[in-house]
Amino acid sequence: MTRKQHIMDSSEAEAPSHSERKDNSTPSASDASGPGEVEPKSNQSSLKRSSREPTNAKAKKHKKARISRSSQLGYTVHQGEDMLLVISSTTSQYNSSAWTSQKKGSKKKKLTKKGSLKANQIKKKKTVRAKPTTNNPVAKTEDDTTLSVPQDAIDHRWGQSLPEEVLINIFQMVVIQDGALPFLCRVGRVCRLWNAAASSPVLWRKVTVGHCWVAPGKTQLPKTGQKIKDTFNWLVQNRFSQLRDFSLCHWKNNVNYAVEVMSQSCPHLCSLTLSYCTGLTVEAFHSLGLHSRSLQSINLQHSEFQVEGLLEYLENHGSQIKQIWFTHGQKYDRLLTAITRGYCPDLELLEVNTKLDSKDCELPVCIQALQTACPKLKTFRMLNVRPRHKAIRTGADSTSGFPLLEELCIATTSFSYLTDKDLWDILFGSTRLRVLDLRGCSRITPSGLSALPCLELECLFWGQYFSSHIGLSPPKKGLHMVTQKWSHTLQQLDIANQLFTEEDLEIAMSYLAQATEADTLRSLNLSGTRITPPALRLVIGQKTALSYLNLSSCRYLPRGVKRIYRGLEDIRQLLDKLE
Repeated sequence: MTRKQHIMDSSEAEAPSHSERKDNSTPSASDASGPGEVEPKSNQSSLKRSSREPTNAKAKKHKKARISRSSQLGYTVHQGEDMLLVISSTTSQYNSSAWTSQKKGSKKKKLTKKGSLKANQIKKKKTVRAKPTTNNPVAKTEDDTTLSVPQDAIDHRWGQSLPEEVLINIFQMVVIQDGALPFLCRVGRVCRLWNAAASSPVLWRKVTVGHCWVAPGKTQLPKTGQKIKDTFNWLVQNRFSQLRDFSLCHWKNNVNYAVEVMSQSCPHLCSLTLSYCTGLTVEAFHSLGLHSRSLQSINLQHSEFQVEGLLEYLENHGSQIKQIWFTHGQKYDRLLTAITRGYCPDLELLEVNTKLDSKDCELPVCIQALQTACPKLKTFRMLNVRPRHKAIRTGADSTSGFPLLEELCIATTSFSYLTDKDLWDILFGSTRLRVLDLRGCSRITPSGLSALPCLELECLFWGQYFSSHIGLSPPKKGLHMVTQKWSHTLQQLDIANQLFTEEDLEIAMSYLAQATEADTLRSLNLSGTRITPPALRLVIGQKTALSYLNLSSCRYLPRGVKRIYRGLEDIRQLLDKLE
C-alpha cells in the first residue's frame, strides 16, 4: 500500500466521526436548506476548518454558514387570505413595503416578544444588506431601462406634442378673467413653446397696468423710473402691436411718457382708461390726436389732468369719440359744457360721477342743449351728482329728446330735487328705455313714472338709501300703477324703504303675479317696506324665476323671515314657511 492510499483511508475513517459531531450540534446551512440541495463545501474543507478554529467559535461558524449558503430567489410566495398568493420581493430596498396578511393575535405576539424581535431584526438587516449576485436579472434590467430615460427628454416631447393653438386658447380664457398682466409675462418663462404662445398679439389686445414696482403712497426712485420706462417701451414694441383696450391705474409718474409711446406705436387703440392717475398734460392729448385715429372711448375717472388739453382734443377730434367718463369737479365741469356745444356729435355714453362720501355735488346742465348736441346718446349716468337744470338761451325747444336712450341713472346717496317734470323733460322721447335708476329721488311719484313713454322697462331702481327723513314721510299710494304698466317686462324691481301702504303693496304684487310671462322677474328688493305675508305669497308662488329677494327690516313679517334670500330653493323654502 502506497503512502497516497494510506492518507485516503485515514480520511475516510475520520469522516464518520465528523458527521456524528454535526448531527449532535446545531444543523448547518445545508441541513436547513432542505432535501435535494447540494452541500456547498467538501468534507475535506470542513475537516481543515474544524482543525484550525477553536472550539468556542460556534456563533461565528453559524453566521458564516448563513452568508455562504446557496443563492435564493429574489421573491417569496406565501398564501394570504381568501386563497390569494402573495408575491413579495426580497431584494427590494423597501424592506417593510411587502404586504403580509394580518392574523389574529399578531399584535399580542409583537408586544410579548419585543426584545426577541429586535434581535432578529438586527440579524435580518445584516443578512439582507449583503449584495446579491445576479439573483433577479429581470428586475435589474427593468430598473436600468427606467433610469436610462432622462426627464428632460420626456418634458421636451410633451412640450412639442401640445399644439400652440391649444395653448393660445387656454391662455385666452385666463386673460379674459384675470387680465394679460402679469399672467402672460410669467407663463412666457416656462419654456420656448409657452413663450411663443404667450407672445401672440391676439392675447395682448386688452391690457391693464396697475401699481408698477412702487407701493401705493411711496415715492419712486430715479433708477426705478428708468426701469419702468424701459420695460414699458419693450412691451409696446414687442407685444402691443394689436392693442385695442389699455388701462393705466394708480400711476403718479411717467403717465405722459406711457401715453405718448403707446399712441405712437399702437394705431389700433380704441379705448383709453386713466384711473387715479396724475400728471397728464397737454402734450399727451396732442400725441393722441396725431396718432390715435381709432380712439373712441376715454375714461378719466378720479384722475388729474390739464382740462385745456382735453378740451382742445375734443374740439379737433371729438367727432370720433363715442364714450366719455369723468369725475365731477370745479375744473372738469367745463367738459360737460363743451359736450353740449356739439364737440361730440356721435357720443353714445356719458357718465359723470363722484365719490360716495361726497355731499352737495350739484352740476349745472342744460338738458335741451345736450339732447340737441348728442342725439345718439344711449347711456346717460350722473352718479351721486344732482343735476341742476339750466334753461337754453335761444328758447328753442328740442323736439326729439333722446330717442335712442336705453339707460338713465340719476342715483344719489343724499336728497335729490329731481321732480316728475324734470324726469319728463329728459325722457319724453325715450321710447327704448330699458334701465331707470332713480335711487334717492324721493320726489318722484308713481304717477310720474307711469306717464313715461317707455313701454318695455326691464330694470327699475327706486329705493331710498342714506336718507334721515324716511321714517317721517307720510304713506304713499299708487305703486300698482307702476307694476301694472311694466309687469310683463320687469326683471329687477327695487323699492327699498318706500313707505307704501299694505293694501297698495298687496295690489301691486297681485299685478306682478298676474303677468302672462312667469319667468320675467328675477330680483325683488322689498327691504324696509310694509309688505305682508299674503302679498308676499302672491308674487313668490307665481314667479318661478325669482332668484333674489330682500326682506330685511320688513316689520310686518314674522320673525325668522326678515332676511335676504338667494337662489330658487331658498325662496321655495320661504314659501313653505309662509303657507
